[in-house]
Parts: sequence; structure tokens; C-alpha cells
Amino acid sequence: MGQTASIPDPNAKFQVIGAGLSRTGTTSFGSALSLLLSGPVYHGGTQVVGSSEAHIKSWIRCISHTPIRNPADAQIVNSWLREVFAGYVACTDYPGAQFTPELLALHPDAKVICTLRDPDRWAASIEAMSKSVTMWHLSVLLWPVPTMRWFVRYLDVTKVGRWKELYGLETADRGVWEKHIEWLKRVVPPEKLFFFDVRDGWEPLCKILGVEVPEGVEFPRENDKEAVEGLIKAQVMRGLMTWAVILGGVAVGLGIWLSLKAQ
Repeated sequence: MGQTASIPDPNAKFQVIGAGLSRTGTTSFGSALSLLLSGPVYHGGTQVVGSSEAHIKSWIRCISHTPIRNPADAQIVNSWLREVFAGYVACTDYPGAQFTPELLALHPDAKVICTLRDPDRWAASIEAMSKSVTMWHLSVLLWPVPTMRWFVRYLDVTKVGRWKELYGLETADRGVWEKHIEWLKRVVPPEKLFFFDVRDGWEPLCKILGVEVPEGVEFPRENDKEAVEGLIKAQVMRGLMTWAVILGGVAVGLGIWLSLKAQ
């Protein structure tokens, strides 16, 4: 969690679909679930960026088959969802949240919990995040970095795949928030759907899960913004350093070539 990808546990049972949008306390929520359910949680932002190149490419392939138009699309999507969340007790954030109906079909005993915050503050926060990850030069900076060289492609298929299917917009605003809540109420049985604000702490979440409130343990207070931006900044710095090595090598090679040519 946070800036480190969780490691799956083959004995873990998938129990919670975190259906809240990004920037709704999904990092804190995931840490809380990990403690309460005694297992690893798949936080979308962290896992996609912090895993192997094959991992992000598999998500690109999955999202490229949305909207699901035929049995072949459904097979590809469901096969990946079954594989990627194996070994986790829950998932939070995008892209898992946007595959809630498919995950519920695969895990009918799971509970769907949507994290909430003030919609207008959410819209402002998500707009700032969108600007930081869609800079025109990002693809160039990240090209030498394994996994992250595919990040811009991942964002591109998102815009025309499941995100556009659900919200009809490439950008996130108050309308996306309202459409997301309406969609969840439409596709999830009411007895399975719960809403939770991380500011409320342990009690309401423990009540939803039917577990005891941890004694003497503070509710996790992790910052989604800092977690995501920290990951992106670290990868951008990695890209810049790699480019420095590449260009430095080219400069040395060119210098040697010019020196030999002058002899």
C-alpha cells in the first residue's frame, strides 16, 4: 500500500470490492481493510505503477476490450480480473472500482464499499491529479523506465474504454461523481452496497464488515494525493536519470568518433 505494491497471499479470500473513485481516501481505506481482513489489498494506483511491465500491459489489454461487446471481450476481461485479484482480500481505487459488476459476478459473497468525500472537493482534487499525469512530455520522460513506458498508453485506453463507457467524459468532474454513484446503485444489489467516509474511522467500517473495532489502533490516515504524486515523481526522476545516462553515453561515443575521425 502507499508507495509500495502489496504482495498477494495464495490463502487470501477476496471479500471486499472497494468501489470508490480515486482521491476518496482509497489508500487509507485499503490499509484499514488489510488490517481488519488480515491480508493484502490491491490498491489500483500503487499496484499498476509498482508491478511488472507484463502487469500493466495485461491491464491495457483488459481495458482495451471494454465496452464488452461480445463473448470474446467478456472472456478476456473476466480471465484477467480473476487472475489479477487472486491472493488479495480486497481491491480499492481504479481500475478495480470500475469493474465492480464483473468482480461481483466472480465473487458473489463480496461486499461492495464505496468511499466518499465532498463531491466538489473531489472534483478539484482529481482535476489537479489529471493535469500532473497527462503532461505532454510524460511519455518521453518515462520511455526508458520499464513498466512506466506503458503508463501513457494505459491512460489512453482508459479514456476510450471503461471510463468513457461509464461516464461519457474523458475528464473527471462533478458529473462523473454523480454518474458513478448512480451506476453503483443500478448494478449492485442494495444489500451488497455500502458507503463509507474514511473520516468516520473504524466504527462504521467494522459494522459493515461485521468485525470488532481494533483496540488501541488508530485508523490509517494516508494521503491519496501524496501517495500517487510520490509514485509519479519517483518514476519521472528515474526516467530523467536514465536519459542522463543514455545521452551521456551518446555524447562520449560521439566525442570518441570525432576524435578518431580527426586523426
